[in-house]
Amino acid sequence: MGFGGPAGQIALLHREVVQSHRLVDEARFLHALNYCVLLPGPEAQQLATYLGWLLHRTWGGLAAGLLFVLPGAAVVGIWSYLYVEHQGSVPLGAVIFGLKAAVLSLVFDAVRRVSRKALHGRFHVMLAVAAFASLVFFRAPFPLVVALAALSGFLHGRGQPERPPKPAVSTPNDESLTVLDRLERDGLLEHTLPNGRRLIRVLVIGGLLWFLPILALALAFGTDSIFVRLATFFSQVAVVTFGGAYAVLTYVAQLAVQTHGWLTPGEMIDGLALAETTPGPLILVLEFVAYVGAYRDPGVLSPVAAGVLGAGITLWVTFVPCFIWIFAGAPYVEALRGRRGPSDALSGVTAAVVGVIASLSVFFGLHVLFGRVYAVDLGPLHVLVPALDSLNPFALCLSGAAVYLTFVRRWEVVKVLVFCTLASLASLGLRGPWG
Repeated sequence: MGFGGPAGQIALLHREVVQSHRLVDEARFLHALNYCVLLPGPEAQQLATYLGWLLHRTWGGLAAGLLFVLPGAAVVGIWSYLYVEHQGSVPLGAVIFGLKAAVLSLVFDAVRRVSRKALHGRFHVMLAVAAFASLVFFRAPFPLVVALAALSGFLHGRGQPERPPKPAVSTPNDESLTVLDRLERDGLLEHTLPNGRRLIRVLVIGGLLWFLPILALALAFGTDSIFVRLATFFSQVAVVTFGGAYAVLTYVAQLAVQTHGWLTPGEMIDGLALAETTPGPLILVLEFVAYVGAYRDPGVLSPVAAGVLGAGITLWVTFVPCFIWIFAGAPYVEALRGRRGPSDALSGVTAAVVGVIASLSVFFGLHVLFGRVYAVDLGPLHVLVPALDSLNPFALCLSGAAVYLTFVRRWEVVKVLVFCTLASLASLGLRGPWG
């Protein structure tokens, strides 16, 4: 049921975990969410892992995190195969064309949703604008933008008056207790306490699981093979891409497209469109990027085998770190509940994420609506300029309809995706030069 990217998936987790099944209370859920938003990588998947670990230790975290990913990964793998094998197919092209128009409205909606939660005053608005301008006009390194946002949030918080503590919430009877409250009452939450030996064990085992497959690929195919390059690149992505799935996409689009040349801007948008149609983490678009990149540089393997191996190692190095962050850091995060400094730094990061997603909407919007987009350097400024004569009228109309249905009619994500796909298919015989 997890359509709609991280915002929709977190809302779904909240409804099931807090409201429907009373597994944890609101405060515990938000505390876990704040930590996961601060982490590099997909916050919704990491939140599911955190909640599984909180309730059922390591095996619970593994079950929750893996099953949050595997179904969507299988679907994206099939999509990727069909995409490269049948890229010239007119019906498939029409489907992807419609999905791209819908995705543009979903990215705009993500800006709206995140800004409502992240922007709490003039300072946070300024941070969001600064992050947007740094990425869009100055090509600032993404990790630097996030680090400065966290530092700004921390320093801004230090200058604010101390907030009074929240009053304690009483739990007069057993029916008002959550499942986690009962576990705590029965002394079954020892795993949530910091433990140095356990931390070292998690880091050693997690590090070996992370890097041994990369070493095996280097020995089998050479250090210059596409598989090692993909594993190394996406391992770096797993470490530096703070701010959730949309932030990851900004960084990957910046490097995988422009620097490594594994796919074109249009194909990156196609991958995002395919990932948006999949119930699961939006970050699964990285699987698509790796499949296409390896398919086109297979080495001694067949293109399909290379694509599968490239996608597999990318999934591995993307999600193994997610489990390490949770299993290693969650006990210490539980011990920090109620402390102010980390929350202030987090508020700066979440405000900057609004600017990050807005910059992503500019990148995708230009490449969806225009056939040609040029990068122009004006001294320190770096500006994307579309060729006005390459505007696609049908893309403009369909994207406008998707925005109307999302923002005015309040349609659900699945309905918008289906509408745009059917409209694109129905117009095959009418488009002509519209493309």
